[in-house]
Amino acid sequence: MSATRASGSTLDVARGVAWRTVHNVVRTPSLVLPTLMFPLFFLVAFAGGLNQVQNVPGFDFPDGYTAFQFSFVLLQSAAFGGVFTGFGIARDFEDGFAKRLLLAAPNRRGIVLGYGLAAVVRWAMVAVMLTVIALVFGMRVSGGPVDIVGLYTLALLVNVIGFSWSAGIAMRFRTIQAGPLMQMPVFLLLFFAPVYVPLDLLTGWIEAVATVNPVTYILEAARSLISGDPTGVALAFAVAAVLVAAFVVWALRGLRQAETAG
Repeated sequence: MSATRASGSTLDVARGVAWRTVHNVVRTPSLVLPTLMFPLFFLVAFAGGLNQVQNVPGFDFPDGYTAFQFSFVLLQSAAFGGVFTGFGIARDFEDGFAKRLLLAAPNRRGIVLGYGLAAVVRWAMVAVMLTVIALVFGMRVSGGPVDIVGLYTLALLVNVIGFSWSAGIAMRFRTIQAGPLMQMPVFLLLFFAPVYVPLDLLTGWIEAVATVNPVTYILEAARSLISGDPTGVALAFAVAAVLVAAFVVWALRGLRQAETAG
C-alpha cells in the first residue's frame, strides 16, 4: 500500500470513529451532561464561593479571582473531556463495537486518532460554554489575541494528554470498570497544583508537591496568558509537548495490546 493510500485510510477511519463518538455523546444526555456540568460546577463554586481569597495578603492576580479560577477550570475541562472519551472507548470494547472496529479498520491508528478528534470536539463545546458564562459574569481578560490563542492551545494539549492517558488504560483493560484508574491520577495531578492560590502562597508539603507537579507549570503559564503578562510559557509548552509525546506512545501501545487480545 502506498503512503498516500495508507494516509487516506487512516483519515477515513478517524473521521468515521470521530463522527460516531461525537454523535453518540450529543444524542445521549447521560454522556453529555457530566462533561458540561462538572466544569461549570467548579467554575461557580471556585470563582463565586471562594472569591474572597483574592483579598488574602500576597494575592496580586490582576484580573481578579474569576479569571484566576477560569484558567484552572478550562484546563480541568480539557483534561476530563479527554478522560470521559476514554470511558467511551471502554464501553465500546464492552459492547463489542471496538473489537469489530479493530477487525474492519485497514489502519488501526486511525481508531486512536478518531477517538482523539472526538475528545477535542467534545471539549471544544464545553470550552465555549465556560468562556461565555465566565464573560457574562464579568470575567476580566487582559491578554491580547496571541495570549488567548496560547491559553486555549495549552488547554488543547492538556485535552490530548488526558485522552491519551485514558485511551491507553481503556485499550489495556477493555472494561468500564477501569474508569477510576483513568480518572483518579488526572484528578490528583490537577488538584495537587496551585488551584486556589498562586504557588508563592502555598506552604508545607502541598508546596513541595505542587512545585514538582508538571501541571503547575502549565497552569501558571495559562494564568499569565489570560492576564496579559506571559511568564513561563515556553517551559509550559515544552512540558506539555513532552507529556503529549509520552502519552500518545502509551495510547498506541495500548492499541497494540488490544490488537493482540483480539
